[in-house]
Amino acid sequence: KRQHVARLTLNNPTKHNSLGQGELEAIQAHLQQLSDDAETRVLIVTGAGDKTFCAGASLKELGAGQISGDCFQATTDMLAALPIPTIASVNGNVFGGGVELALSCDFRVGVEGSRMRVPAAAIGLCYPLSGINRFVERMGVNLAKRILVASEEFRDEDMLEIGFLDHLVLPAQLEDATDKLAQHIAGLAPLAVKAMKNILQQAAAGGIDLEASQKLSEACLASEDLQEGFAAQREKRAPRFKGR
Repeated sequence: KRQHVARLTLNNPTKHNSLGQGELEAIQAHLQQLSDDAETRVLIVTGAGDKTFCAGASLKELGAGQISGDCFQATTDMLAALPIPTIASVNGNVFGGGVELALSCDFRVGVEGSRMRVPAAAIGLCYPLSGINRFVERMGVNLAKRILVASEEFRDEDMLEIGFLDHLVLPAQLEDATDKLAQHIAGLAPLAVKAMKNILQQAAAGGIDLEASQKLSEACLASEDLQEGFAAQREKRAPRFKGR
């Protein structure tokens, strides 16, 4: 963690940053810490190396019964539910559950020359139910069919065109582009950012809890941050938000 930005790196490049039981449990522990951390305002998730962001769950451990799809889904569910904004810094190719891991983040920055594919149908696997729901929520049912049912491969420009990637940059520019986006978001009013992320997620899931959402909105209206935002506008300076 550096100031208000945390970075989680999947560090097993020789195995395409695939995730076994140990890695998944470690990620869950870090995400739990972040959910209780008032100082961190943005999380970046990236992979080590320059070939693969993540190849999903370890096929070796899946085949040996050492890991279940439920553990992987619990991890992506925790990532998606994190109250702070998350950025997937997609440093290379992204396969299988790694695609869902990236989709569980709020924003995705990818690199030229990369490709994406979920090969579940090609190996006879029905993708886990909550994962299918996430694909539909984030990409829409028609694109979800192309990704899952047709097991279509997407190249870098295709990933940008369909909305899987928000930004596409040269590999040498990835870290700087991701950091700039993270710093920009970290400089915004934390209460407003969290409130709007929460409400947008409710809307994507099919319905907004009006009472709970109204309370989130009212908390922003009554916050010191709002007064600081107004003062910064008047004084023509950068705001200094404190998250309260």
